[in-house]
Amino acid sequence: MSSAVASYGGDLRILCPGVPSRYAPGMTRVLITGMSGVGKSTVLRVLAGRGLHTVDTDYDGWCGPADGTPPDRPETRPGWVWREDRMRRLLTGTTGPLYVGGCVENQAVFYRHFDHVVLLSAPEDVVLHRLATRATNDYGRHPDELARELEQRRTVEPLLRAGATLEIDTTAPLADVVDRLTALIDCRGSWDRPVPPL
Repeated sequence: MSSAVASYGGDLRILCPGVPSRYAPGMTRVLITGMSGVGKSTVLRVLAGRGLHTVDTDYDGWCGPADGTPPDRPETRPGWVWREDRMRRLLTGTTGPLYVGGCVENQAVFYRHFDHVVLLSAPEDVVLHRLATRATNDYGRHPDELARELEQRRTVEPLLRAGATLEIDTTAPLADVVDRLTALIDCRGSWDRPVPPL
């Protein structure tokens, strides 16, 4: 993350360098990413409740096996990737602000199509509690799934952090997290640096 992003304290002028979006005004694209249990789906539900266009790529067939075979279920499974043709259509065919949530191996392919890549994070003990108690998704409760998530916090999360334009700790009140995300609608990010691989 750039020093400007790392020092962000709520003043959007820091994040608005005046670089025009690749899309028309009012068409800001925000990717919300992070490991399981950090609150991506919860944040997307609140954003949708505020009338904003959101897509949670963990559901509705947005992902499929990396070998290109058709998915056998609408919910994302570990190791699946975004269906790139569908994601391209979403990013080029949507008018107005768009918030996309997910964490998949091929997401870096699309980083330059987003004005902001926001990493949601939380301390490990908080994530473990959320995975054990959440009612909307049972992923992470099986010991093998939990072990995989803990390993990916050490191996994948640093890569997500390197590619993010903003990181938000979701131990903050949910309304504050969502307010920071909605403030990005009129704020364009800058991609004047290489895109790190995932």
